[in-house]
Amino acid sequence: MSGAPAGDQARPAEAAGATAQLAALSEEYFRVVHETDPLTATQLGVTGFDDLVPDPSRSGAARGAQRIAAVEQRLAAIEPALLSGADQTTRAVMAHLAAAARSDLEHGLWEANASAGSYNSPQAMAFQSVPTAVLADGADVAGYLRRLHGLAGFFDAITARYRQTAADGRPSAQVGVRQAIDQLTGHLSRDPAGDRLVAVALPDALTADQQQAARRAAAGIVDSEIRPAMRRLLACLTDELLPAARPDERVGIKFVAGGPDGYAAAVRRHTTTSLSPEEIHQIGRDCLAALEQEWAELGGRVLGTSQVPEVLARLREDASLRFTDSAQIVAAVTGALNRAEAARDDWFPAYDIPGCIIEEIDPVESGNSALAYYRPPGAGGLRPGAHCVLTTSPEQRFAYEYEALAFHESTPGHHLQGASAQTLSLPDFRRFLDAEVCGYVEGWGLYCERLADEMGLYTSDTQRLGMLSFDALRACRLVVDTGMHYYGWSRQAAIDFMWENTATTRANIINEVDRYIAWPGQALAYMIGRREIQRLRSRAAAELGPRFDIRAFHGVVLGDSAVPLGVLDQLVSRWTEAAARS
Repeated sequence: MSGAPAGDQARPAEAAGATAQLAALSEEYFRVVHETDPLTATQLGVTGFDDLVPDPSRSGAARGAQRIAAVEQRLAAIEPALLSGADQTTRAVMAHLAAAARSDLEHGLWEANASAGSYNSPQAMAFQSVPTAVLADGADVAGYLRRLHGLAGFFDAITARYRQTAADGRPSAQVGVRQAIDQLTGHLSRDPAGDRLVAVALPDALTADQQQAARRAAAGIVDSEIRPAMRRLLACLTDELLPAARPDERVGIKFVAGGPDGYAAAVRRHTTTSLSPEEIHQIGRDCLAALEQEWAELGGRVLGTSQVPEVLARLREDASLRFTDSAQIVAAVTGALNRAEAARDDWFPAYDIPGCIIEEIDPVESGNSALAYYRPPGAGGLRPGAHCVLTTSPEQRFAYEYEALAFHESTPGHHLQGASAQTLSLPDFRRFLDAEVCGYVEGWGLYCERLADEMGLYTSDTQRLGMLSFDALRACRLVVDTGMHYYGWSRQAAIDFMWENTATTRANIINEVDRYIAWPGQALAYMIGRREIQRLRSRAAAELGPRFDIRAFHGVVLGDSAVPLGVLDQLVSRWTEAAARS
């Protein structure tokens, strides 16, 4: 893109045609990806797809990949030189997203990695996203019931694909199969009337009788159609996949046919860079080494010891540093969000965005869930953003980590980024993004954990130890994810490495490692993305000197929604050059 002549230097008719083609292709791509994966559309708050279910079969994936490839072919025919700078960015973002989505469908790593993870397990994604649909009227309710009718076939198609994959000699990891079994068992143990698929929020415009009728209909579908299909999936996992599953010594995706190529593609997709697994592995080790001095300094002030192993041990073992009830967790993250919102305008341009709520994660999902995740607003603000936080077993949760967690998931992290993106004058496929541009999205979230320290948002040095704890965790991810999936580490080797280099509990370490097993490559996005944002900020500050404006810098980083890191470099470079001339 760099060096290409500006659009106004090209012949006007050709430029206008290229611009129109890109606009039409943007709309088509948005429709294609969400028709292929309507559960993600619901998760992102995109309306219009809430009556659809995906086709998780291999043939369904092939059709989706073909549709995306057709978009890529037409996109490649649009000459960048005919486009404005803004449209060149849109073209570059679409090229990355389309290639990544197609690659994901083609490799289909999830079929050889059964799990309960929400983003990488199709059945778990259904549990998480379907109940969040925004139903505004009776037509939406009818569409929701159509989707419920389709879920039985969806679960049966997952069962068939797992069975086909096992027959091909691509066994899932044992730990992931057990998680999926536990998850399905938990959902099936509930009374159908209390099922989350039945308890969806219904429109206020419906009468009480209409609402009762809708819930009866949903409960009937769950009981007579969906749950029998879930039981068939559970039986497949228990009787067929589990006996042949990969043992803990071979959890890496490298141990299944096509796994090494799939992992290489996943690394490129999630980091949005060309870094190799070897380079990423070493970056992780270097980051851990760089944290030692901070651990020593802060540990000396808070705990009276500068010996890093002792600091880590004290943080793990001191019961006073843990919560005693779930309400304390909710209060901690709520307070952090409120402080960040109060300070927001001093560090960012003014954004008119929906609010963010705190939502406790369903206890059924607690055994397989991360500590928290973020769900964007939906339906033009009818559904607020949500920092979904794990509150079960509070006595196992470190109180000093949850402020950093809140700054990552809510404001100034994912909520500010995701909600502000929806307000931008950009094509829809760029306004509604999440894990599709993971290096940027998770890099921003991790950047905000440190930024919150600059903003004075942490309430104590003890809470700042939580910031270091999460830094160490994300650095370990680079080592452990590549360790298992590229170098072939065992699950226990990964657990031992994280135990030696973080302050978190063994239970959380196991949860983290199992997440990396289930979702190869995603864990690499956080630290790789944060390092790049910090590098761009340092470069801009050095080049602009006293003219550097942190609010303006953040406005540039957030001003084009989520973009690949190479595109972000170009955007910051253009801003820096313009600011230097002004």
